[in-house]
Amino acid sequence: MPRASPIVFVVDDDPSVRKSLELLIDSAGWQPRTFASAHDFLSCPRVRAPSCLLLDIELPDINGLELQSQVAAERADMPIIFISGHGDVPMTVQAMKAGAFEFLTKPLGGDALLDAIGRALVRSHAAMDREAEMQALRERHASLSRRECEVMTLVVSGLLNKQVGVELGISEVTVKAHRGNVMRKMSADSLVDLVHMAARLHLQTVAKGRHSVRPFAAHRTRQATDCDHRGLFAFQSSCSGTKGANSVF
Repeated sequence: MPRASPIVFVVDDDPSVRKSLELLIDSAGWQPRTFASAHDFLSCPRVRAPSCLLLDIELPDINGLELQSQVAAERADMPIIFISGHGDVPMTVQAMKAGAFEFLTKPLGGDALLDAIGRALVRSHAAMDREAEMQALRERHASLSRRECEVMTLVVSGLLNKQVGVELGISEVTVKAHRGNVMRKMSADSLVDLVHMAARLHLQTVAKGRHSVRPFAAHRTRQATDCDHRGLFAFQSSCSGTKGANSVF
């Protein structure tokens, strides 16, 4: 499915500024969407398209820095370009430390503004691609059975097939079958590839030789799937000797 053309959102309480920016953005081939207040902008439904936000630092309802905080939490793929009529250094520093993409002062130079918008949209496009990749990865991991989740957890921890079988109370042949399913479902070309995927998913790993669990050290993320937790719980239960009917799938 083709992605929608880039959108440039403008939040500024000055009608003349909004109109000028709308014409400039449109002339560059992007979609302009203008708002007079932060509330109006936040009421706008989120769209799945590369985008950026031109944000006035002083607004009638909440100031630009407060809106920046909300956008950063809810729309991380939307870079923010601040526009201000005052060269307030402390405010500029605060905005940049909070993750602003650029801080420009009025009157705005057309070329400089278009350049900043273009670079911001490139960043937004890249962020959306990364999120799409992560979503696909999470979906592939969620497709694993409980036993496959357990096997993956142990394999990426460095255990050999025989050791995995001992931990789970299943045969080495069964481990190999589950491991093959994991590689296929995760679209992993190698064990190294699978380890990288586990790191991106922030799966739990098992310390070799001990019945303990530790978090993956690299690429921490808050986005663990339900399958992660099911697999971890089942593994911990098996380590406690509660194998029973779950020993073989």
